Amino acid sequence: MTGKDQRQGFLPNFCDVRLLFAWIVTAELLALALTLAVFEGDFWQRLSQRSLYVQWVALGLAGLLCPLAPWLNRLGHRLAGLLAWLLGLVVTVLVYLLSHWLLEGRLAVDWAQVGAQLTIAGIVLAVALRYLFELHRRQERELAEARARANALQARIRPHFLFNSMNTIANLTRSDPKLAEEVVQDLSDLFRASLGRAGERSTLAQELALARGYLHIEAQRLGGRLRVAWDLQDDLPEQAPMPSLLLQPLLENAVYHGIEPAREGGEILVAARYRKGILNLAVSNTLPDAAASEREGNGMAQENIAQRLQARYGERAGMTIGEVEGRYQVRIHFPVTEGKG
Repeated sequence: MTGKDQRQGFLPNFCDVRLLFAWIVTAELLALALTLAVFEGDFWQRLSQRSLYVQWVALGLAGLLCPLAPWLNRLGHRLAGLLAWLLGLVVTVLVYLLSHWLLEGRLAVDWAQVGAQLTIAGIVLAVALRYLFELHRRQERELAEARARANALQARIRPHFLFNSMNTIANLTRSDPKLAEEVVQDLSDLFRASLGRAGERSTLAQELALARGYLHIEAQRLGGRLRVAWDLQDDLPEQAPMPSLLLQPLLENAVYHGIEPAREGGEILVAARYRKGILNLAVSNTLPDAAASEREGNGMAQENIAQRLQARYGERAGMTIGEVEGRYQVRIHFPVTEGKG
């Protein structure tokens, strides 16, 4: 089963423990509401009876949808919703018959009561399925917006960097053709990554190679004004999968805001650590003198990277921005579950 198959329908994964807990809590609230609506006799006894009945129905339906939801999702929204609704009605009837058999020792069917139970179940299930459908639509819109932002980031290369790179290559073709060829290769690699499909996976090794290529290009233009230090852990999981273009935009910001405005240039430090399944990457740069003109930025790259990490890893990933020991630092972290070695 591919990830695409699992996401093409609105029925969630009923095998998920968190969803199952929310499902049980919702069923209990429904039992409480029904008891309050038809209050008669001993309240707690009525509540316990309705809770048991409603929970049986809820767990029975969840037990069926756990293995069936992926298959139903492939049938389309309408058919999946209709079949899930019918399954809920079937479970309701079965639980009704089972409860009477256990309590009375016989299958006594009160069709009026069955009709009332089916009416309530039908309305509640219809509302629940509609809610799941609207939740799915909202998540799809948010995902589409995240992809659009990722596309915008990947298609964005500052014009001044492109023009400066082309001028650098033009100058190198006369003075050092071999070096010019290397810079052209670095630039083509950068464009290939920038114009690739949003959401396409990369690896830590590829991202580090892309970062080195970008810094190699800028080094030809800035010369000794750009100093780069690498602080990489020896046993990094270089084949670990990760979103593409995480490091390069941070390095571009460091050059644009930290190195270029400084008369004497500055240093960029790239650090990477891996511990307990979490990969930490940090980019820091020296700050220009107060006399140097500060360049304004819209924070698009940092915001986009943070949103992409959040979309892919949720609360397990994050970004920290601030000044550390007189340097501007951006640190990101996210989980790595495979590819170590």
